[in-house]
This record gives sequence, structure tokens and C-alpha cells, in this order.
Amino acid sequence: MSASELFFYGAGALAVVSALGMVANVRNTVAAAMCLVVTMISLAVVFVVLEAHLVAALQIMVYAGAIVVVFLFVVMLLNLRRDTFEPPRQRLLKAAGTVLTLGLAVVFLSLIPTSLPTVREIPEGFGGYRAVGAELFTRFVLPFEVTSLLILAAVVGAVVLAKRRLD
Repeated sequence: MSASELFFYGAGALAVVSALGMVANVRNTVAAAMCLVVTMISLAVVFVVLEAHLVAALQIMVYAGAIVVVFLFVVMLLNLRRDTFEPPRQRLLKAAGTVLTLGLAVVFLSLIPTSLPTVREIPEGFGGYRAVGAELFTRFVLPFEVTSLLILAAVVGAVVLAKRRLD
């Protein structure tokens, strides 16, 4: 096994474990958000190993940076406390989560051998900085600007909701 394969599988396993940690930390939203950060960084490592450096950089900047920070600000502004579930409900949630996870794992593992596509050659410059920038600021400039306005409205809405609770 080469070093790149070792990094690929190690980062993939870490992404899966941290994603499960995010689900397991249902009662502590800050810990769940931190598990989300680890998942995003692990996925960025996978992209680096696959030589998709732009996607890895965007993964770190957009998801691990901006989105998770917005999640943490919203969680802290809303002053969410730990949810208190009754013990029978906790056992039911854990059992349902375990059964669902095992069922999905079995379905996923059964689909892998038949559904893997053949690998095609990627054209030169595909997904590079220049191609993505040209598409983003020419063909997709309207969706880009609409998305930025939606994110701004969501942040302002979260601040307004948080201020209402404090007053």
C-alpha cells in the first residue's frame, strides 16, 4: 500500500468516524459542530490525495471555516442548552440509530461492487482555479450572488432571533 492510499483510507475512515461522532453528540451541539469540522478537514485531505487541490481549499474555507463558524455562532447566540432526554427515549434513539446505521451499511456495501463507474480521463484544466473562476463569474454569477444574499439574510435572521431572546 502506497503512502497516498494510506492517507486516502485513513482520512476516509476519520471522516466516517467523526461523522458518526457528530450524530452521537446529539445532546451537545457544540461538540457535534466540532465533529463536523473534523469531518470537513478529513474530506479536504481526501481531495488533496485525489489531487483536487481547489476543491480541498474550498472545502476548508467554505465548510470547515465559514459554515461551521456560522453554525457555532447560531448555537451560541441562541444559547442552546443540552437537551435532556428521558432514559427510555435515549435507549430507543440509540437502538434506532444503530439499526439504521447497520441497515444502511449493509445496503451500501452490497451496492459497491456493481455500481462503481469506470474511470475516465479528465481533460486538462478541468476543475482548476481558472476554469472554476471563469464559470463562477460569467455563467453562474446570478446564482452566486443570490446565494450570498440568502446567507446574509440567514445570518441577520439568526441575530434578530437571538436578540429577541435576550431582551
